[in-house]
Amino acid sequence: MYLLEEKIYFWFLLVIPVLIVLFLGVVLWKRSIQAKFADKALLKRLSPNKSVFKPVFKLVILCLALACLVIGLVNPKIGTKLKTVKREGVDVVFAIDVSKSMLAEDIAPNRIEKSKQLVTQIINSLASDRIGIIAYAASAFPQLPITTDYASAKMFLQSMNTDMLSSQGTAIDEAIALAKTYYNDEEQTNRVLFIVSDGEDHGGGDVGNAAEEAAKEGIKIFTIGVGSAKGGPIPLKRNGIVQGYKKDRKGETVITRLNSKTLQNIADEANGQYIDGARTKEVIDEVTTILQGMNKKEFEAKQFADFEDQFQWFLGAGLLLLLLDVFLSERKTAWVQKLNLFGENTEN
Repeated sequence: MYLLEEKIYFWFLLVIPVLIVLFLGVVLWKRSIQAKFADKALLKRLSPNKSVFKPVFKLVILCLALACLVIGLVNPKIGTKLKTVKREGVDVVFAIDVSKSMLAEDIAPNRIEKSKQLVTQIINSLASDRIGIIAYAASAFPQLPITTDYASAKMFLQSMNTDMLSSQGTAIDEAIALAKTYYNDEEQTNRVLFIVSDGEDHGGGDVGNAAEEAAKEGIKIFTIGVGSAKGGPIPLKRNGIVQGYKKDRKGETVITRLNSKTLQNIADEANGQYIDGARTKEVIDEVTTILQGMNKKEFEAKQFADFEDQFQWFLGAGLLLLLLDVFLSERKTAWVQKLNLFGENTEN
């Protein structure tokens, strides 16, 4: 198992193709100037020790040195031991609304981005709970199964958008039904589902009944409302530029509003509570209080431990190659010249 600690430094690898282009440019420029000065035979007599291979070899060494230094900055780590860690926590599933109404900008920057910010901050506040993620619109889709890998959860979370599901609408009942399949531990006493949505429900199903059935299976549903009662239009963008706003069949601009009543009813049916998602800090504090007040179940999680840094090998190799590049001359090496591998005429 390996881990790349600082992936952002990989951008420095772009320096290598720039160096290659500059090297080729200089070579072509030199040949152009030399051609104006004298022919090849005369140039060979004037600089008999000039090597064609050495400059290329020096460039290769320099590129390898830079690559090694960059990898050293990234600091790859290798997990040397796999151990079982016992933790206590709650199984928490987040069902996030990715319907088009979540593009409304009545809450900054828009509803979908605000939802992702809220869930990310909640994950950051967790200690040892297991988490799962569901995306839903007209249908529900499993985004991430129950896991203790918070880094993967945040990565999947950031990739969520309103275009990930082709069927549009909002079917909260399907999200609840899918969430029930996430809790595979019958001994788990506390199962928590957070529904992050603007509350609009176009699924046509009985969401109240779905919430009640979930409660019978020991699932507590907490709803987080994202949006405002005043609402806002749904922007239609292309390349980040607003081209217009969604309209209904009559040609009038659609105004989508936060339906807190629906979210409140869902929470009431499933022994949970409704949380206003307008203020991030207050949401995090409330969620933390809720989870800390629940009984924790002990479970086992296998993970790699004792990750060992490997940056020193790459930095050492990079510095050694740079040192070699500095002391390597562009002139022909004497013993190579004596070998005359290419049968060159050395007379005159």
